[in-house]
Amino acid sequence: MITTLAFDADDTLWHNERFYRLTEESFTAMLADYAEPDHLSERLLEAERRNLKRYGYGIKGFVLSMIETAVEVTENRVPAATIRQILDASHDMLEHPVELLPHVRDTVEALTPHYRTIIVTKGDLMDQERKIAASGLAELFDGIEIVSEKTPDIYRSIFDRHGDGAERAMMVGNSMRSDVVPAIEAGSWGVHVPHGLTWALEHAEAPAGHPRFREIGDLGGLPGLLDTLR
Repeated sequence: MITTLAFDADDTLWHNERFYRLTEESFTAMLADYAEPDHLSERLLEAERRNLKRYGYGIKGFVLSMIETAVEVTENRVPAATIRQILDASHDMLEHPVELLPHVRDTVEALTPHYRTIIVTKGDLMDQERKIAASGLAELFDGIEIVSEKTPDIYRSIFDRHGDGAERAMMVGNSMRSDVVPAIEAGSWGVHVPHGLTWALEHAEAPAGHPRFREIGDLGGLPGLLDTLR
């Protein structure tokens, strides 16, 4: 039944959220004289939520939200040196190496002869292109889609272009909100691969009991899962 496999990128194929967490820790240290870490993290998350429609997903929106939060908590008195530190931290994020998660390459290589395989990721175009190139995985995929948001309509369109429609496709990813739920709503299978670190705004209730929902511990379990569905 399944002819197309779609993979999320960040925290499904390679580590990503850890760099946001490390940068946020540095950010709270920079502003320790103005706000407690927990309060600052709450303010930052509020800014990120507000700014999604303005800046979209990715590092640039995250950095602008940090600057906005710094201005707010210091009541417009944030030192220029702190702004420089935030910008330096963002440059480090944009240059971090790509580290594949366990079993990724072996799994994709094993499945590509039998399925159409595509990457479906969202975020800043240039940063996503950089990570895909640096991962060394691009040549293994039949297609790459970088989108601003993941919705049922987006998935239907992608699966129509790259395969035989949503009903014969499977989306695999770490985000319940972006990778699993909307893919299932589009009519495809949705496979959750939990990651130890997941951004708060990517959380959603699992569609437990849905016949097209599955969960595996890591990508190494995907070939076995597909065997059970044949």
